[in-house]
Amino acid sequence: MNQIILHIDVNNAFLSWTAIDLLKKGYKGDIRGIDAVIGGDESKRAGIVLAKSIGAKKKGIITGEPLYLARKKCPNLQIFPPNYTLYQKMSKSLFKLLSKYSPDIEIFSIDECFLDYGKVLKLYGDVMPFAEKIKNEIENTLGFTVNIGIGNNKLCAKMASDFEKPNKIHTLYDFEVESKMWPLPINNLFGIGKKTSVKLRGLNINTIGDLATASYDKLYPYFKNQTSKMIDMACGRDYSKVNNKPVDSKGISNCITLEHDLKTKDEIQKTLHVISENLGITLRKQGRYACVVVVTLKDCYFKTYSHQVKLKNGTNITNEIFEVAKKLLDEMWNNEPIRLVGIRLDNLVKEVNYQMSLFESFEERNKVSKLDKTVDNLKEKYGTNIISNAYLRDEDIKRKY
Repeated sequence: MNQIILHIDVNNAFLSWTAIDLLKKGYKGDIRGIDAVIGGDESKRAGIVLAKSIGAKKKGIITGEPLYLARKKCPNLQIFPPNYTLYQKMSKSLFKLLSKYSPDIEIFSIDECFLDYGKVLKLYGDVMPFAEKIKNEIENTLGFTVNIGIGNNKLCAKMASDFEKPNKIHTLYDFEVESKMWPLPINNLFGIGKKTSVKLRGLNINTIGDLATASYDKLYPYFKNQTSKMIDMACGRDYSKVNNKPVDSKGISNCITLEHDLKTKDEIQKTLHVISENLGITLRKQGRYACVVVVTLKDCYFKTYSHQVKLKNGTNITNEIFEVAKKLLDEMWNNEPIRLVGIRLDNLVKEVNYQMSLFESFEERNKVSKLDKTVDNLKEKYGTNIISNAYLRDEDIKRKY
């Protein structure tokens, strides 16, 4: 039997959750019904639109634009600060409600998740009445609305949840991909960024259907190893499973939100090196080694994506972490301006049994490890600026972070 996946996505989460909180505190009026946005500190990098009401959207306000530009479009705009503590609380309440029905839930972000309905189909029956039930329960119990997408895999379920908003249920089963998804503009395909869609349009690929039926050989010179994945997505193929495992606590991470968008690979690599150095120091202090490296990017359109790799040998050597991070960057970056860069190290262990190839030197590797520890000790004693890596020629990046 084909799997059945639900994608549950909160409608305008930050604005909705703020509106609910304000109403509880006696605020007169629902900000969801006026020209309103959630916006950060205008004196800092965070002075941008994080969420917008339907009225603000109709005035042309877009997520991610500076607040001063939003005011020009809508002089009567009401701006409310974000409350991330509240958002975490509302998010937990949503996932707690859904967990009553199934343990097979994958949290995709603070306001969306996947639910593997195929495993509880015999318990609850047809999926449409079930989706309607939980949609109404969320609204009546928690006070906000959601969209629910239903498909035979995670990609199609997520695409379906975006068809029409708010407070809707949509399906995108395998047999519906050609009729429902292929006519959509290419930029509507999840995972296709703005620059990639422009490049595709330059190849006369204007719809998702155009990409689904495109020649692999025609696309490969332009998209290399991403070609097969892009065609699979356009065909509605996704083989990933709903992962209900919580985030591994045996991991460490570090991410940096930049003061300005990074537009070149060299800039991003320098940031990755800073993060690799910070994480390497932490690992060595703890006497642990990372077996998995994950690189996360958030682009200027607030789309977050990540790639990971499992290492043959666990490591706590800064340069090895950095080299892996660079390879992951090459695989995942589609030339969009980047506003956040992060690395996560998972599957941390206390001991490793090295598997050396014929072309590797254990002695050389041991020297590098000892050198890292010596540098750590010097920095701890005399300050972090006592020694700088030659790779970081641009001292500004050191001062910035």
